Amino acid sequence: QVQLVESGGGLVQAGGSLRLSCAASGRTFSSYGMGWFRQAPGKEREFVAAITWSGGRSDYADSVKGRFTISRDNAKNTVNLQMNSLKPEDTAVYYCAADKGRRYIYISYLSSEYAYWGQGTQVTVSS
Repeated sequence: QVQLVESGGGLVQAGGSLRLSCAASGRTFSSYGMGWFRQAPGKEREFVAAITWSGGRSDYADSVKGRFTISRDNAKNTVNLQMNSLKPEDTAVYYCAADKGRRYIYISYLSSEYAYWGQGTQVTVSS
């Protein structure tokens, strides 16, 4: 099975930046669309960003457009989330996820569309 490990979370001041990374192993990484989700205390898990298996398409939640950038490096089996201009409302546990590995050509926005999840990494943005 695919194993995902996030890293890069931490505590930053509002307006600062963080770069999250997700390392994948277990199966052919390039076959999987990848996504980032986040969950704040007491809130539902929400879509943040996703990228198709080839990197040809990506999309973002409206709340992070223009501030976050998702990318992937299939040679290194990693997907990254560059987060700039961070706001306190970005505070959450961030999870990377892999879809079902079928080289889907469309973005997947729902958590139910992803088969594998990392343990999450905490991002805290202070005001």
